[in-house]
Amino acid sequence: MTAGELPRAAVTNAEAGAPEGASATAAVEMRGIVKRFGSVVACDAIDLTVRGGRILGLLGENGAGKTTLMKVLLGLHQPDAGEIQLDGRTTRIRDPMHAASLGFAMVHQHFSLVDALTVWENVSLGERGRIDAASAMRRVGDVARSYGLDIDPRARVGDLSAGQRQRVEIVKCLSRKPRVLVLDEPTSVLTVAESRDLFATLRRVVQSEGQAVIFISHKLDEIIAATDEVVILRRGRVVAGHRSADVGARQLAREMVGREVSLRAEGVALGLLAVAETQDVSATVDAAPVTDAGRTATPAALCVRDAEALGPDRRRLLDGLDLEVRAGEILGLAGVEGNGQATLGDVLSSLIPLSRGTVEVEGRAVPTGRAGAMHRAGISVVPEDRHRSGCVLDMSVAENLFITELDTVSRGGFLNRRRMRERAMQLIEEFGITAPSSDVPMRALSGGNQQRVILARELSCEPKVLVAAHATRGLDVGAIEYVNQCLVEVARRGVAVLLISAELEEILALSHRIAVIHRGRVIGEMARAEADVERIGLLMGGQAA
Repeated sequence: MTAGELPRAAVTNAEAGAPEGASATAAVEMRGIVKRFGSVVACDAIDLTVRGGRILGLLGENGAGKTTLMKVLLGLHQPDAGEIQLDGRTTRIRDPMHAASLGFAMVHQHFSLVDALTVWENVSLGERGRIDAASAMRRVGDVARSYGLDIDPRARVGDLSAGQRQRVEIVKCLSRKPRVLVLDEPTSVLTVAESRDLFATLRRVVQSEGQAVIFISHKLDEIIAATDEVVILRRGRVVAGHRSADVGARQLAREMVGREVSLRAEGVALGLLAVAETQDVSATVDAAPVTDAGRTATPAALCVRDAEALGPDRRRLLDGLDLEVRAGEILGLAGVEGNGQATLGDVLSSLIPLSRGTVEVEGRAVPTGRAGAMHRAGISVVPEDRHRSGCVLDMSVAENLFITELDTVSRGGFLNRRRMRERAMQLIEEFGITAPSSDVPMRALSGGNQQRVILARELSCEPKVLVAAHATRGLDVGAIEYVNQCLVEVARRGVAVLLISAELEEILALSHRIAVIHRGRVIGEMARAEADVERIGLLMGGQAA
């Protein structure tokens, strides 16, 4: 089947070699689904069939229509045309409560948890009748362990890292034992081992209990390994469908984007260390802005010394952290999530103060914890959670673009909305942001386009230092390619780039120099030419290498 064909979205059980016990009929069938938002057609006559006892992978670029289609299935959106059939009968899904009563559940890409509540309280929200705390905690612990997801039921969600909050979302969904399960980027913040355990257990449950599963991911290797069949959407339409065992990652990437993508972008999307290991930095980043010797002689643009930061419980989140990044250099900060990376990002965003230590930009000390001080000193930050601290979803694209630089679109102390819209449209064109206008709210944009808005805002102010924290998380191969090109280009222009990423292959492929963080301090540094996966892995685990 070629990318130009418009097939039905899923092959039959017989064609796919259905596992023993798989349902012979479709558990869910979506026919001719159309969903419009003004002039934008998010779903354009989509057909999708999911069978019991099978896992269907749903691929597509950010904005291809995947999440919108699932929101139609879950009753969050009503379709403008088309129908949904459950067990062969046409059903109108009125709202999410109705969907839940029919046995639908979804792990959303963006968290829907209450920070002030504990893990077990979040999981139990919405349940009827009296809830016994001890029983609920045991149940949450049992579900988490059975799926290989380590989480403390008593922990307050607001104190958890992004990866830990994702585990809570998954446990909350799985604890309800749904008949139709939708997983929207469930592993974007999980470790490789956690992802492997999750899918091994999910496969057993699906085959033994006959659940129907729709799995949305941008990680092509996960799609191939975890699903029975895969469907590709592009611009709101189905463009290809395959048995997972019969298709390769390169073909899927090409069908998603509609063109060939770089090996590097594909490698990050795949999670293939081999890709990064076989390429040197010059091949990957297209030429270092200065030589290694020149970079060493360049003064540090960002210097963090003996940094200590405390959490609400007085626990040390940063414990004497030292690092420096030079102009024109990409420093990759590698480490297992939860070892201080998020805290460092918060410090460099002026969100929290240091209890000890200093931050300097081009040799000048910058006060920590003082609103706007880091930005005024020349530090721009792409945060790890764009919804939590990167943008305001209910504000317009234009407002988000200038939220930190209102003086550039103001006159006499008053906001000049005409100037703001004109400047916003220039940035929308320059950064390739897909949006019908600058006045639409941020929540109307796909994840990839939201990330482009944040990049446009942070780069348009000509920073001295760019902090990119998990900048490609949850993005498709085309968007990964774009973001990485941006990081390389700004480094070439002399900006110091601190790249914080859980994707080791991304660190290896983009960085000139690599530092490893463990328990709030940097415990090892190396030039990219000296780096190897085994050594970095040992350091990430806190061992000498």
